[in-house]
Amino acid sequence: MSILVKPDTKILVQGITGSFGAKHAQLSLDYGTLVAAGVTPGKGGQVFEHAGKKVPVFDTVAAAAGQTGATVSVIFVPPPFAADAILEAADAGLDLIVCITEGIPVNDMVKVKQAMQGSKTRLIGPNCPGVVTPGAGKDSAGGCRIGISPGYIHKKGHIGVVSRSGTLTYEAVWQLTCRGVGQSTCVGIGGDPVNGTSHLDIIKMFNDDPDTHGIIMIGEIGGSAEEEAAEWVQKNCRKPVAGFIAGATAPPGRRMGHAGAIVSGGKGTAAAKIEAFKQAGIGIAATPSEMADTLLKMM
Repeated sequence: MSILVKPDTKILVQGITGSFGAKHAQLSLDYGTLVAAGVTPGKGGQVFEHAGKKVPVFDTVAAAAGQTGATVSVIFVPPPFAADAILEAADAGLDLIVCITEGIPVNDMVKVKQAMQGSKTRLIGPNCPGVVTPGAGKDSAGGCRIGISPGYIHKKGHIGVVSRSGTLTYEAVWQLTCRGVGQSTCVGIGGDPVNGTSHLDIIKMFNDDPDTHGIIMIGEIGGSAEEEAAEWVQKNCRKPVAGFIAGATAPPGRRMGHAGAIVSGGKGTAAAKIEAFKQAGIGIAATPSEMADTLLKMM
């Protein structure tokens, strides 16, 4: 079992003919991901070829999904056009959109979020590393890799990982894998102030997934998403949860890395998030190097 995607999930790549989209489409194909289509307006009819595999390119998401059966889109589209790309995929009725693009204007994302209210389509991101459900092959190949996460660091197993930080996602995954512990699904939700899916959304999915036995939740300063997730965990979660909060030394008012990582008006501090974790019984890693061990001691 897994959440969001499985090894047999068909995906399409918006922006597959750009250098960044092409590179990660190749890496996903190498991983065994079923990349069924690419979408670049004006380049319909072309074929994206890699390692003997041929991926048809379409002008629109609707045409790509209709002709290939793809249900998930990953977006590698430049920031000025990424909001339109998200809405096009939502209008096509896809199940899931994973937006990797960094630097989408906040106002654009506010409009996207409003337009997607009531939609059956779930958005992960933007400004995220994506989603990986590891496979059982060598270096976890044969799974579903959507986005920019390194495939080889994963291992098929029973720990769910959810994070606002891409690099800390990789760190937690690698720590688990080095200890011989695999992952059910790893989800980077992104670090922008307006995103499609929260920590809480993913925690609920992991809680309902019978094959996820423990959860690592990685947060950072800014916003209140971690506190909201912790409150729900305390009341409802049936599985051990360990966490880490990045940005404890960040000065108030200064944005740190992610657009959403800013302490403003006394809200969103690391101390408040860590206290919420303590109250919820979430294991707290003092440093990033202790994330896997903190969870494994609870299991």
